[in-house]
Amino acid sequence: MRVSHLCGWLTGLGLLVAPGLAEEELRPLFNGRDLTGWVNVNCAATTWTATNGVIFCTGAPIGELRTERMYQNFILEAEWRHLRPKGNAGIFVWADALTAKGQPFIRGVEVQVLDGQEGAWFTSDGDIFPIHGAKLTPHNGRGGDRAFPTEKRVKPSPEWNHYRIECVNGAISLAVNGKVVTTGTNASPRKGYICLESEGSPVEFRNVRLRELPPMNALPPALIANSDEHFRPLYNGLDLSGWVAPTGPSAWKPNDWTLTGSPTNGVGIHTEEMVGDGEFILDWRWTDALAPGDWTKLARLRGQDLTPLLATADRFRLEAKPGEWNRVRMRVRGSLFDAQLNSQPLVTGKPIPGPAAGPIELNAPNAPAEIANLFWRRLD
Repeated sequence: MRVSHLCGWLTGLGLLVAPGLAEEELRPLFNGRDLTGWVNVNCAATTWTATNGVIFCTGAPIGELRTERMYQNFILEAEWRHLRPKGNAGIFVWADALTAKGQPFIRGVEVQVLDGQEGAWFTSDGDIFPIHGAKLTPHNGRGGDRAFPTEKRVKPSPEWNHYRIECVNGAISLAVNGKVVTTGTNASPRKGYICLESEGSPVEFRNVRLRELPPMNALPPALIANSDEHFRPLYNGLDLSGWVAPTGPSAWKPNDWTLTGSPTNGVGIHTEEMVGDGEFILDWRWTDALAPGDWTKLARLRGQDLTPLLATADRFRLEAKPGEWNRVRMRVRGSLFDAQLNSQPLVTGKPIPGPAAGPIELNAPNAPAEIANLFWRRLD
């Protein structure tokens, strides 16, 4: 979208752009050499690489690379191409720092990067839609919250495509190869991170550039994405690098962004790293909803059995939903232990025995299970 088009579109939405803003240059968001300024949220170190002015993504595991900082009002340009037909990827805007519960994806607004696939509810021409709790009022919708493009302008793999994404006060516009085709309004959140998505197939991005536009009003917290808390992933989505099965085959098997476990196929695993004060995130679900196991036995911090501490919370059996994804956050600081289950406090300030440092353990499950989103952050 050219400057005049941008100003006209924003004016039509009742938004004002200060004179001269649009004449400012877009600046590189990717330096062409390495991933400085970007954070690998939940992928392997090999998933995202930078060379010769291109960000290359293998597509495995499913996950995201995000910016180090948040953006509110901005113009983003990027070129992309799938390296094989039927490829899938995306660009997220206004996204959280971490993945949603039980998902490899982040809450935010996705601009689809898809090749050669079409259905009643999606296209390969630049759909825009909110995911995992985000909101958007679509233009040219089909009864849901997905905004559909008004014309087909995407070139097939392996040709390059140009996206220009304009985000101002919760309104979003996508120009594909020089023409606006998809728009929406009333996004929530409307300040957050920008992400590139890995979703099963090799894809390249280049000429990723951004121009920030000034905010017109201060945003309430509800319209701002969840910020970076400095968590790092403990599982790379490909293999058990960084983990040890001490006495035999592991009970936990890599399955893209999840680990699957069975009571009969092995033993627990633990991190090679010894951890001290910090916070641990773990998502899980029982794959046989009729026969759930005891989630308090799934993990240990500093090598300590947490079941006695967690079992003192009478509510945990009600809040851990069989067959559905659950998220537990456990914190150890000094000799004290805290835990939350599905964002609700479970344990606060309970003494935790044992040494001040030790491994994180994943025990063999006592019922078929999946776990995901293993994150750790230090508190020191």
